[in-house]
Amino acid sequence: MNPTDKPNLPDLRVSYNQGELDEHTAPADPVELFTLWIKDALEHKLPEPNAMSLATNGLDGTPTVRTVLLKGIDERGFHFYTNYESRKGHEIAADSRGAACFLWASRHHQVCLKGRISKLDRADAEQYFAVRPYGHQIGAWASSQSQVIPGREWLEQRDAEIKAQYPEGSVPCPPHWGGYTLLADEIEFWQGRVSRLHDRIRYRMENGLWVKVRLSP
Repeated sequence: MNPTDKPNLPDLRVSYNQGELDEHTAPADPVELFTLWIKDALEHKLPEPNAMSLATNGLDGTPTVRTVLLKGIDERGFHFYTNYESRKGHEIAADSRGAACFLWASRHHQVCLKGRISKLDRADAEQYFAVRPYGHQIGAWASSQSQVIPGREWLEQRDAEIKAQYPEGSVPCPPHWGGYTLLADEIEFWQGRVSRLHDRIRYRMENGLWVKVRLSP
């Protein structure tokens, strides 16, 4: 493709015809439905099925978004791990409100959620860090995440220095690295349907109970 050629975006279309979602038969607990859908993504071997777009409120008042990996779900919420000193870490510290979106395009499924983000216990971070691949452990120490650096060479030099300091099997969990959890109070499920008459089911926490409704597409 010639770099000067414009992509024909208006004509890109997909026919959504793989399933349906009924508010009357959907589980009462949205986490149960989410679990069914992410298992479906795993069974169909979709790439990075646990990837979620995480949106936070920027320090300047504008929203920011990036992709992180879901690493657990329990009564505390949806878990992910990162550098506390990253841009998102500073934004979460200033404003705990956040939102996330999962898209499993080939299955015509999307899940959007929003709620409050808080840190996981240190024990959770250390337990997960211990099972990360060696290179990922080193990377957590080597990267000054979100900071301006002189170039790639600086990063590679830092990587070599940390490897020299911590041989494989001896890398401690950095104090600036750990887990967060997004405890959702609203979760919306989108099922693609024919003619763009999609199914949208929204769950919202009200007085300690999940209330589900159908939304117009």
